[in-house]
Amino acid sequence: MVTLIIGKKGTGKTKKLIALANETAAASTGNVVVIEKGAKLTYDITHKARLIDADSFGISGYGEYYGLVAGIKSGNHDVTHIFGDATLRIGTRNYDELYAFFERIAKISDVEFIFTVSADKEELPEKIFDIAELCN
Repeated sequence: MVTLIIGKKGTGKTKKLIALANETAAASTGNVVVIEKGAKLTYDITHKARLIDADSFGISGYGEYYGLVAGIKSGNHDVTHIFGDATLRIGTRNYDELYAFFERIAKISDVEFIFTVSADKEELPEKIFDIAELCN
């Protein structure tokens, strides 16, 4: 399942993601992974979750981002949740590429995926919501 936390910059998306990741890591019987751009969440994410800085691996673009996510999932079958912050900054603001990324992610959805997207719902193509749901 792909879930999105959307909204413009400064609307609390990352705070919501941090709270969800920490709650999930406390309750999960498997592994929780949080992907970020830049090492900003080090002191906010519980030590029970694995924190990965996409910049430290030179990840840029949705192809590389998908490779990172698929590698995490294939390397550890105990992963139950993968959180991704700053999705448009790791990928691009090209919404067709964003849709293709989520479409690929949805195919490996035996893991729950939660991504932040810095855009209003009206900005995103409607087809994205065919494969991704909004976080309440």
